[in-house]
Amino acid sequence: MHFDHFTLYFSESRVARYVKAADGSHSFAQNLYKGNLMVSQAFHPLIGVLEVVLRNRLNDVIADHFKDDKWLLNQRNGFMADPSLIFVHKKSHSQTMNDFLKKDVTNAEKRIKKTKASVSIGKIVAELTFGFWTELFEVHHYKLLFGRPIQVFPALPPGFGRKEVKDTLDFIRRFRNRINHNEPVCFNNEIVDFTYALKVHASILNVLSWIDPQLLIFVSDVDQVETAINVITRNTDL
Repeated sequence: MHFDHFTLYFSESRVARYVKAADGSHSFAQNLYKGNLMVSQAFHPLIGVLEVVLRNRLNDVIADHFKDDKWLLNQRNGFMADPSLIFVHKKSHSQTMNDFLKKDVTNAEKRIKKTKASVSIGKIVAELTFGFWTELFEVHHYKLLFGRPIQVFPALPPGFGRKEVKDTLDFIRRFRNRINHNEPVCFNNEIVDFTYALKVHASILNVLSWIDPQLLIFVSDVDQVETAINVITRNTDL
C-alpha cells in the first residue's frame, strides 16, 4: 500500500509512532504495524479460553455458595447492592454506591432482550464483561462472597491470594482491551520491544495453570504468541 494511503486509512497520529520506531522508514512502519496485528491476533485464542473457563468456574462456585443457579439475576438486590458498597466520592464528597456488578448484569439482560432472545443464565454468563468477573476479586465484593471466588484456583502458588489474583487478572484485562481497540503492544516507550506482550502471555498461562494445569496442555497447540513474536523479530525487513 502506498504510504499516503496507509496514513489516510489508519490516521497520521496512529502511524506516527510506528514511523518513529522505524527511524522514518515507511516500509518498516507498515510491516511493524502488521506485525503488531499478528501478535495481537495470536493472543485471541488464549484470552478466549481464559475468559470462558474463568467465568464458567466462577459461576459454578458462586452458584454453589448461594445454592442458587440464578444468583446472577437474584443477587442484584443481594450482595451486589449491599450497604457496605456505599462509599464517599473523593471529588463530590457525596455518598455513592459501587453498583458496577448490578449494572453489568442488568445491561447484559437488556442486550439479550434487544435481540428478542429469551434470557437464560447461560446467556447472561456469556454476555457479561470480563470486568464483571475480575471485579469479584475486588476486596469489598470478595468479602461479601466470603472469599469463595478464590476456590476456582485450586493450584494457586503458596503465598498467592486475592490481591495477587486481582492484580494479574487486571493486567490481562487491560491488555485484552488494548488489542480489542487495535492499540500497539510492540513498544517500550518508542522502542520496538515485546516484553510487555510476553509478560501478559506468561500471566495468562499462569492463571490457566492455577485453575487446572491440564488447561496448559489443552491450549499448547493453539498458543502461537511466542512464535508470532519470534517471526516478527527475526524478519530482516523489520
